[in-house]
Amino acid sequence: MRTRISKKAAVLAGVGAVVVLGVGGAGAAIAGSDDGATQRPITGPALDRASKVALQEAGGGRVTETEVGDEESYYQVEVTLDDGTQVDVNLDRAFHVVRTKSEGASRESD
Repeated sequence: MRTRISKKAAVLAGVGAVVVLGVGGAGAAIAGSDDGATQRPITGPALDRASKVALQEAGGGRVTETEVGDEESYYQVEVTLDDGTQVDVNLDRAFHVVRTKSEGASRESD
């Protein structure tokens, strides 16, 4: 016995498939997106204090990026040295250096 599907049912099934694929694709895009969209820069007095500590730890340079709530520490300050080297300085809430990372090398602080 053959089952016949109406044109309306076929169109609705096709639209449903497109919606499911579209939602799945959006989910994949979100899952694969850079977490840069959720990064919050350090602001206000905390920025001044974090920058001062990070520049001292790095031995100079300039602050090129900051983040609150980094996965490795409470604050992260990226310092670019005069030679182009980037140094990530991770700080706890009290602005103590937790970790310093530069070009693949890292150093844990006491």
